Amino acid sequence: MSATGNVRTDSSLLSRLDQNLFKIESLLNLFAGLITLGVMFIAVGNIVGRYLGYPVPGYIDYMEQAVPAIAILGIAYCQRLGGHIRMDIVVGALKGRILWFAEFLGVLLMLLITAVLIYGSWDHAARAINLGDSTVDINLPTWPTKILFPILFAILSVRLAIHVIAYFKAMQTGESEPVGVPLIEDVAEQTKREAETVSGLEEEQGK
Repeated sequence: MSATGNVRTDSSLLSRLDQNLFKIESLLNLFAGLITLGVMFIAVGNIVGRYLGYPVPGYIDYMEQAVPAIAILGIAYCQRLGGHIRMDIVVGALKGRILWFAEFLGVLLMLLITAVLIYGSWDHAARAINLGDSTVDINLPTWPTKILFPILFAILSVRLAIHVIAYFKAMQTGESEPVGVPLIEDVAEQTKREAETVSGLEEEQGK
């Protein structure tokens, strides 16, 4: 059994699904980084342009479309690595099947909420397409950004479904480190893993 960050992997079907989905999530996260880089260039260009008397046309419009895309593109990636802010005061003290039951309930609730968000965001995107909704300044169509939300919520729902199955199996078997889910780490473990990632040791150990 190996590890990717704090997520355990093996040769099981569930783990293979997890790893293949993670490739898609990583690519989407890369796109978010590239958009962020583009936003930085546009912002610098706008600042310099304003100084010279030639600001970037539609600067606010570009920001309105880019920032939501940046926020949503990495959501499933962050869920896979357990990067979202959560309170582990109670859950962190649990062990064994009780811990996996608590995680199972929490992720199942997240999956149900995400299903509702898919429906709502798709309805919102469809309305933007039908009405020809656009930004105020340079009339950028808003539907490309809006349609990202139901698509990426759907990817997130697949990630959450993998977590639900993994936690359910862990409840049955009582295993201490199920595959495909982010495991709770103490401060020392987090610090060590982050140091390995920065130094490149994690990549060398995986070879």
